Amino acid sequence: MSAYMLYLMRHGAPAVAGRLLGRTDDPATEAGIAACVARAKGIAVERIRASDLIRARACADEIGGPRGVSVEVDPRWRELDFGTWDGLAPAAIEPAELAAFYDDPDASPPPDGERWSALQDRVARALAEMPPVSTLVVTHGGAIRAALAELCGFDRRQIWAFDLPYAALVSLRIWPRPSRTVQIVGLAA
Repeated sequence: MSAYMLYLMRHGAPAVAGRLLGRTDDPATEAGIAACVARAKGIAVERIRASDLIRARACADEIGGPRGVSVEVDPRWRELDFGTWDGLAPAAIEPAELAAFYDDPDASPPPDGERWSALQDRVARALAEMPPVSTLVVTHGGAIRAALAELCGFDRRQIWAFDLPYAALVSLRIWPRPSRTVQIVGLAA
């Protein structure tokens, strides 16, 4: 089977940027949505999927609408649940706890939050069910990192090496299973 493209886009800037927004359903700003629409120009997609959170869905809707591509909403593409840290600026979190999380988010998840392995498992399930056609997924920074770990084999330390600002787009060429091969062909930030 021939290769297909998978595009992973981080949603546009939310109204309250610079905070850990997991389950918090803050909308993207108009400028954030426009940045995603501009970033998506020039990519051809047959399908668009999005997290069920409004900051991702609104960006996906604005990209898909003019193309006549309806958005398939999938909550498995949500951001990591930051538990009691949700909505907080990183500076408001005990530095040692935040450092432990970034060092090993599975062993040191946010209090009452989600383990990294749970995020990676749900993203892996979403990826496994995707048809082999050109697809754009509008999602969150953590979900993109989980997808890169699943598809490219990056470990937890390597995935933090990528800067994924709002409206970032990771372009992947995928040769499907049984022996899936993945190549990163672009990172626009």
